[in-house]
Amino acid sequence: MLQEFFTAKNIAIVGVSKNPNKVGHVIFRNFIDTEFQGNISIVNPHEEAILTYHSYKSILGIEDKIDLAILAIPSSEIIKAVKDCIKKKIKNLIIISAGFKEVGNEKLENELEKLLIKYKVNALGPNCLGILDTYSKIDTLFLPRYKMKRPKQGSISFVSQSGIVGCTLLDLMADRGYGFSKFISYGNAAVIDESDILEFLGNDPTTKVICLYVEGIKDGRKFLEIAKKVSQKKPIIAIKGGITEQGAKATISHTGSLAGSFEIYKGAFNQAGIITAESLEDMFNYARILEASIKPDGNKVQIITNGGGYGVISADALNINNLIPAEMSKKTKDYLKKIMPPRVIISNPIDLLGDATTHRYKHVIESCMKDKNINIILLLVLYQTPLLTTSIVDVITEFNDMKKKPIIVVSTGGEYTKVLKRNLEENNIPCFDYPGQAVRAIKKLTEFYKK
Repeated sequence: MLQEFFTAKNIAIVGVSKNPNKVGHVIFRNFIDTEFQGNISIVNPHEEAILTYHSYKSILGIEDKIDLAILAIPSSEIIKAVKDCIKKKIKNLIIISAGFKEVGNEKLENELEKLLIKYKVNALGPNCLGILDTYSKIDTLFLPRYKMKRPKQGSISFVSQSGIVGCTLLDLMADRGYGFSKFISYGNAAVIDESDILEFLGNDPTTKVICLYVEGIKDGRKFLEIAKKVSQKKPIIAIKGGITEQGAKATISHTGSLAGSFEIYKGAFNQAGIITAESLEDMFNYARILEASIKPDGNKVQIITNGGGYGVISADALNINNLIPAEMSKKTKDYLKKIMPPRVIISNPIDLLGDATTHRYKHVIESCMKDKNINIILLLVLYQTPLLTTSIVDVITEFNDMKKKPIIVVSTGGEYTKVLKRNLEENNIPCFDYPGQAVRAIKKLTEFYKK
């Protein structure tokens, strides 16, 4: 049902204006700027040409077969435009236009839905942003690229009932250098709903982790059945919008969804094997660790730090999140006590002290990688200490490339720290600002692989 949206070679955009601030124009410009390799046709009955592209009076005037049509016109014109698409035998539509049940216009949406179902047309929307695919370069998001960066290719995909929720996360991930596969905004879900999208992404080879933002589920039984199957193959991280009475009211005017009880949703998510995130920040953190980390052999975590206080905070976080502090083997302890300065604390946490060097970190990480009593390494690296050099980035990257155990890094600081963190993140090493964030993410990592 959805594959053709991402492999389309001949695309028509209905509603392209000469005004660069109009939705249709922004979408059109995105295809030009991404150097999309397919063919683009544009429709505007009042223009002869826009940006050197011929403008058709109607989609029926386009001679080529159209794989995908994007409709960015007033809601009052949608029914006629969809009928024209049906005459043109176009089976895949993205309906960007708003003005349907989210504003109380149930009659128009019902008419649209019946029309689409009758003629077996696959449609995303209405009231959506559509899709972004970093691999095929299809980008229907009507957010200018200078305002919202597009991420590089990666393996996280985001399904969002709200377009802007997903786009802010995309922008953040792009800024931090993280990769992305697909973004799908489905809005009011007249035909294609969240369950259909989950099923598609479950079989998508470029998607490793699925993020999901929902305000309401269209078909609960269908969703549970599909989510259970997909979550056995790939992690699904979900955040529910409208968990309070006020938020629930807001969802009706946003996507026309009935929010429902958060506790019921949470129970359903758990039943389906979905990871529930309490905030967008947590979703971002969980997605990153699940994408980047290898499968751990267990939940025994070894903390390594060059700051005692950070080690204490991390130890507390392990306890709060019911993770097990690793107990190093006697062989590892004896070896480290032999080669480390007497002041270094060989326990859990291992405290390398404020005069820690890259060389000291290297020996300790290497020993922990070999120790079978340790499943996960939580590496606290405070770059502000005087003897630690930038070569620590190469050391961590080399050990991570061995893919023997997950290595999760925590570093807090300003510009200097951010530069080094970005270098690690670009080498697929999950990094966090604070211990609590990292430990909560580690918990989700262990829970997913425990299933």
